[in-house]
Amino acid sequence: MKLTNNVELVQTSAPEDARVADTHARRVVAHSPVAATNSSAVSDTDSRSGPLRSSTVMMVDDDPIMLEVVQTYLEEAGYTSFVTTSEPAQAMDLFVQRRPDILLLDLMMPEVSGFDILAQVRTHEELRYTPVIILTAESEPKAKLRALELGATDLLTKPVDPSELRLRLRNALAFKAYQDRLVDLDALTGLPNRRKFHQTVDAALKNTQQSRACALLHIDLDRFKQINDTLGHRVGDKLLCAVAQLLDRTLCDAEATGWPGSREPEFKVALSRSGSAGNGFTAMLPNLHNLKKVDTAGSVARRVMTAFAEPFHIEGHELFVTASIGIAISPTDGQDAETLLNHAEMAMYQAKQRGRKTYEFFSGEMNARALERLTLENQLRRAVERNEFVLYYQPKVDIGSGKITGAEALVRWRHPELGIVSPDKFIPIAEETGLIVEIGQWVLRNACAQVRAWMELGLPPLSVAVNVSSVQFKQRKVWHAVRGALAHSSLPPERLTLELTESMLMENATDSVDMLNELKEMGLKLALDDFGTGYSSFAYLSRFPLDELKIDRSFVSDLLQDRDRAIVGAIIAMARELKLRVVAEGVETKEQLQFLRSRACDQYQGYLCSRPAPPEAFPILLRRRPSPRTENAVHDESRSATSPA
Repeated sequence: MKLTNNVELVQTSAPEDARVADTHARRVVAHSPVAATNSSAVSDTDSRSGPLRSSTVMMVDDDPIMLEVVQTYLEEAGYTSFVTTSEPAQAMDLFVQRRPDILLLDLMMPEVSGFDILAQVRTHEELRYTPVIILTAESEPKAKLRALELGATDLLTKPVDPSELRLRLRNALAFKAYQDRLVDLDALTGLPNRRKFHQTVDAALKNTQQSRACALLHIDLDRFKQINDTLGHRVGDKLLCAVAQLLDRTLCDAEATGWPGSREPEFKVALSRSGSAGNGFTAMLPNLHNLKKVDTAGSVARRVMTAFAEPFHIEGHELFVTASIGIAISPTDGQDAETLLNHAEMAMYQAKQRGRKTYEFFSGEMNARALERLTLENQLRRAVERNEFVLYYQPKVDIGSGKITGAEALVRWRHPELGIVSPDKFIPIAEETGLIVEIGQWVLRNACAQVRAWMELGLPPLSVAVNVSSVQFKQRKVWHAVRGALAHSSLPPERLTLELTESMLMENATDSVDMLNELKEMGLKLALDDFGTGYSSFAYLSRFPLDELKIDRSFVSDLLQDRDRAIVGAIIAMARELKLRVVAEGVETKEQLQFLRSRACDQYQGYLCSRPAPPEAFPILLRRRPSPRTENAVHDESRSATSPA
């Protein structure tokens, strides 16, 4: 039935003893000990609560008469918009549909209890912060504690004093209005956004004493895009929230940060979500002693990286996440928030260039390096025209026989002034500018031609592996490049292996299957590179027409650890089931090789055999298979003509 134009009462069954229930309900509210003396003492007509009377109040109670009585008292206080129901099973649907400003909820109801409704409210993505006031006749302390644990905003015991109800309702709505005005928070994590963080940093810098300093840490998650692309944005968002909580715990622990006065409000750590891609966080460490500011900031950065050692468990996925951190310190690196933030971000990118999972302090040289990178980009464009690239070859060794059976072609840039430039410096630039497509075609042509030339010299039959960039793969230019390289060199296609990464294939797995099948029809081999660092779907892994699986060097380097031994063993066992050849990368010790041999790994690459060698040095490795006595000599012979892999 309709009570007013703005009131809706949802009622499916009225009690037969309505008169008795009405009398009881009015007694519950009106006959409280202080109701007679205070019923007019408090009114919502004062200036503080006037605007709140337009709020929508939702009430859920299995007693319709109680609903009507409470509503009457609130109408007398000036509230005009109500949503009520005596059917708790319908409460949540009404709550989501009408989106009230506050919920008055009974606890002890049949079928669906107030606890159930409260739990659902607190897990709703959009409405979980709606204030909920419990009105209950339950006197058991455990029930009240349970309601508070579930997130009840307030709790009143029946019989309810009307004046107290009005005050608590007003205060809860005032707090909600305050929350609604908090436009300075990040909607996903609840952390201060960039604007609010700027204000906090500027205020801290202004209040910092002369003998003190502030440090800004730009914390960026490594390879977060792979998680978003493969597992979806929902998992990515939940991971960001989990990271925010982890950082808040780590940074706000005074013992972890370890500087005097950190427990004072004006010296608290400030944390914000930042970064153009949304996967970064910025933290301010205030009140650092000038003589210890670098050590303190570095210590905090190390603690943050240590905190990421444990995996995150999100929707059944075990996610190992690392972070790269850039640090800028006032007043040396800047005296305002904007400058410090820019410099901390610049330092973070430097940390990523160093291999990720590390931290870097800003220095004046970084601006020079930024200019150097721009210069390098311009020179890289000319390097393609001037044919300044060379190929080095990393041997692939059969673990059973110890013979070199193939090589991976690795591109190097022979700069006319800088000498050999490693791919870590120019490949990211080439991918960003699109030059990687032209460079990739050059690598394919020359690698195939080189192996053919070795065959004509009478060297043992070899296969060559060539890395395919994600840009090449996305542009669907690999097939034509391969066909041209094989035709130009007359190399048998079975002697060519293309190496592709997990993230590249999983970005669009369905299209990847079709493209791989087209390549496979040419007769060449396909390898999945850096296995274990991405987020493959095992369903798709079995569908990809692969021949080889390469274990990432990060697992091989820590084979003395039980966990990495288990991971490598599991990868090899899985590859066996899928009938894939297994190649371990980054093998540097005999102990690593012995473990791989015990697990029946097929091949390995790494410094234990040789560093990447130029074409003229590679035949030496083929003709003189190193023994324990001559291994180092061969390494020294080829090292002078190589650069680090």
